Amino acid sequence: MGITITNTYGTAHQVSETNPAHVTSCDRYRLPLVGAIVPGNPGYEDMVEILKDNGHDTRPEGYGLIFLESEEFSATYFGSIAQIEQYKRDNADGTATFDASQGVMYAQWPHGKGWDDFLPRTFWNVAARGGIADGVGLVTGFAHTEIPGAEVIVFEFEGKWLPDSEPQQLVTYHCTGCHLDTFHDCGHVHENTGPDSRRWAARQARQHLISAHRHGVGDTNSACRPNNGEMLRAVNAAAREMWGTTGNALPDTDDAYCATKGPCSIIRELRAGVRPPVYRA
Repeated sequence: MGITITNTYGTAHQVSETNPAHVTSCDRYRLPLVGAIVPGNPGYEDMVEILKDNGHDTRPEGYGLIFLESEEFSATYFGSIAQIEQYKRDNADGTATFDASQGVMYAQWPHGKGWDDFLPRTFWNVAARGGIADGVGLVTGFAHTEIPGAEVIVFEFEGKWLPDSEPQQLVTYHCTGCHLDTFHDCGHVHENTGPDSRRWAARQARQHLISAHRHGVGDTNSACRPNNGEMLRAVNAAAREMWGTTGNALPDTDDAYCATKGPCSIIRELRAGVRPPVYRA
């Protein structure tokens, strides 16, 4: 495909040789959750089904678990309970490592019966680790391949699906080259429930860049299509005629509007370490 996607923020990841939107692994992970499951736990039989299907259900006493996460990838380690208990003791200062060869590793965190009740909701940005607030902050960012100086940024934020709805923890991406608001693009704003939500947002950010590279910026087939202020100028003209004024009701360029009322206003606050207002409130 002839495109190299470079990080401007966050950790670089390994990708498929044929699809640079498909992340396959990462060199460095965060270990946000450690635990164990044993026979008798609610949903245990359903939870170990993944191991049975792959011939890995070899510990009748149960399993120690380590959940790994990076900005764009996640994995689950199944080992012995004794190994995980030792890891927890060794990790009192947060510097311990574990020997993954003693168990089995699966890509992503499990989902489904048993797991959905077992796993808590997690965020990449966490207040206890110095974040602005839980689920509020930058996740990763990529340099735009076709617009020098522009980025496509993945971020967690608080927003509303509708003005009269309750605020939600959300994750999406934003291109500072075209300034299109992903709220207007169905399926590009996600409820921020865990690593999979952030992985999909980052994948869509990568796909945005691939589309711009393949079709060009502004092409009708491209995901990256700047409006060049056309809609804003139309709204301002209608407002001037309706109200009999000479000034503009809104900024007349996409970058100026985005910087004050759009996703760029959120990203600016996040970069400054400030909690932005709820978006679309």
